Amino acid sequence: MRSVFDALLVLSFGGPEGPQDVRPFLENVTRGRGVPPERLDAVEEHYRHFGGVSPLNARNRELIAAVRERTDLPVYFGNRNWHPLVEDTVEQMACDGVRRALVFATSAYGGYSACRQYHEDVARARKAVGQDAPELVRLRHFFDHPLFVEANADAVRAGFAQVGTGARLVFTAHSVPTAADATAGTPAEGGRRYSRQVAEAARLVAASVGVEDYDVVWQSRSGPPQVSWLAPDILDHIDALHAAGTGGVVVAPVGFVSDHVEVVWDLDTEARERAAALGMGFARTATAGPDPRFADMVVELVAEHTDDAPPRRLSTLPSAGCTVNGLPCAPDCCVARRPSR
Repeated sequence: MRSVFDALLVLSFGGPEGPQDVRPFLENVTRGRGVPPERLDAVEEHYRHFGGVSPLNARNRELIAAVRERTDLPVYFGNRNWHPLVEDTVEQMACDGVRRALVFATSAYGGYSACRQYHEDVARARKAVGQDAPELVRLRHFFDHPLFVEANADAVRAGFAQVGTGARLVFTAHSVPTAADATAGTPAEGGRRYSRQVAEAARLVAASVGVEDYDVVWQSRSGPPQVSWLAPDILDHIDALHAAGTGGVVVAPVGFVSDHVEVVWDLDTEARERAAALGMGFARTATAGPDPRFADMVVELVAEHTDDAPPRRLSTLPSAGCTVNGLPCAPDCCVARRPSR
């Protein structure tokens, strides 16, 4: 049975678009987390290395333009941490008469930061707008969608073309505290939904490319060293590969759908420099977001609701994400746990 929707909201993390935006953006990201000012100082320098501009908002605007070419639905843009803020966007949607909209969050995976926090964004925005807020239905996880996998696989093939088939394929995703990953998903599922979905996406991409032996590692950790995060880190792993005699590496950021500072600093700058210092070949593959198939995938996810299109998945791994008005996938799903200090 077809469902009627008035619009599509692309919901993302947000990023600064000038030097003056960097500090207030970082304070929005870290509010309530007890991150020391010196850590913000260090991250601020990463942004200033790129003129204080994250590529994320520009990539999202490009995605929205591509989606608009593929759908008749009005497409809106809102962020969690920087302008356009989702609260302002949902208010505009209400003023425009939108009563029921779909929400595409720019994260392929489950977990608190990757999924439940986007539900919280939806609920917070609707509360801010009040009784006139539209109903918001979020689209599902897409880590195993064929078009997401194919876009990443072609990027990996291009990476091997740069450094040669003898290079090691290494997938990366944003690290999280191990305690947070342990509560990703539901207790009945055994937790670790985030790391298991990342590993499954890596497996699917590697299989498409025809690579049987590869690694899944992590990047961009923060917080005090005594707190356990998902490991190994990409820099440590490059050191280990060099020690084992590996001559080159293809780094595929499968955990990210678009470039942002964690990609262009941690991989394009730090990881590339580490590999060069060790005399290793290095290629960082493109993220899936700019690939035309990514916009095609968004439209397919929309069609699952508007046209009863059957979901296309390449995995039987537990997946979720689709809820209404910011409700969690389940009450005990991806519950936030701040690591002890």
